[in-house]
Amino acid sequence: MTRTLPTLLAAAALALVPLAVSAQISPGTDLSGSINQSVDSKNAVVGQQVTFSNVHSIDNKITGATMYGHVCDVQSASQGRAGKLQICLDTLHTRSGNSYALDGRVVGAQVNTKSNVGNEVAGAVGGMIVGNILGKRLGTNAGGLLGAAGGFLYAKNAKQNVTIPANTPVTVQVLSARRQATRPG
Repeated sequence: MTRTLPTLLAAAALALVPLAVSAQISPGTDLSGSINQSVDSKNAVVGQQVTFSNVHSIDNKITGATMYGHVCDVQSASQGRAGKLQICLDTLHTRSGNSYALDGRVVGAQVNTKSNVGNEVAGAVGGMIVGNILGKRLGTNAGGLLGAAGGFLYAKNAKQNVTIPANTPVTVQVLSARRQATRPG
């Protein structure tokens, strides 16, 4: 009986080793989850908190985790400047209660950008009208054509904001992760 107890304890300790190894997150690990809120380059601000749920690793060693991050760079669209949105990842909380300080980058997400076709048509029509009026005052018939071309090019250069809708699947690549100490509850 005295030999059985140490053998059982050793077997139990060895059984826990794979769990500890599987809980590690190494650089290059891809994590996938869903963003919980919509984020867009028109209204987002640097520091705005972002949460991801149902986070899992490709090998499913991590499942059902929650990831937290923030908007770390944003640029609203304007004339000649496209909308830009960058999200930085800070923390990962696993279902088993482990917490990791995380540094990662979004490598895949569905980003919606509004079509600019309507603006281009409106710009061409508006430019044609203004060009026609100015052309008649200057005594030329080319004002409408030149105005239409100018209006179209102006509208073509007007860039649109980007949006990541809520519940969109997002893939993050881990650059570094450090397990944080858990506090006794």
